Amino acid sequence: MIPRCAATNVIVEESGTAVKTVGGLAEMLELSGTDLGVSDWIDVDQERIDIFARSSGDHQWIHVDPVRAAAGPFGTTIAHGYLTLSLVVPLLWQVLSFPEDAMIVNYGLNKVRFPAPVPVDSRVRLKAAVAEVTETKAGAEIVFDLAVEVDGADRPACVAQAVYRYFA
Repeated sequence: MIPRCAATNVIVEESGTAVKTVGGLAEMLELSGTDLGVSDWIDVDQERIDIFARSSGDHQWIHVDPVRAAAGPFGTTIAHGYLTLSLVVPLLWQVLSFPEDAMIVNYGLNKVRFPAPVPVDSRVRLKAAVAEVTETKAGAEIVFDLAVEVDGADRPACVAQAVYRYFA
């Protein structure tokens, strides 16, 4: 199961982002084609990158060695692509909330791309839309179009189509 927006431990700035609350299956089915807006900005600092490196076992120098990375292609350390992708989970629940008794599970990804890096000490946020909702025997399958934006960057750091199952 994935956490609801209130259960995240991501440090965010207050931006007044409106949270779309789904009251049940009928409301969920009406969300196809709905733009959910953007999440709050969160900081991606070296500590977050290092914690992810320890968790994932990916200690490539472009992520964890600031001295070597300063001379590298990005001029600084950058977040792992999968770290950026993992931020989708808590950020999505900032713009969409479900009833307490609902069960939502990650069903997979249709596609993921990382068009631009996330340099250390950047701020990122999620832009989300509901691409499609299909009723299933147990509830609904929801396909989200997602883009992780980097503050001040021309291109998103991650674009993904994520699929979740909603059990009513």
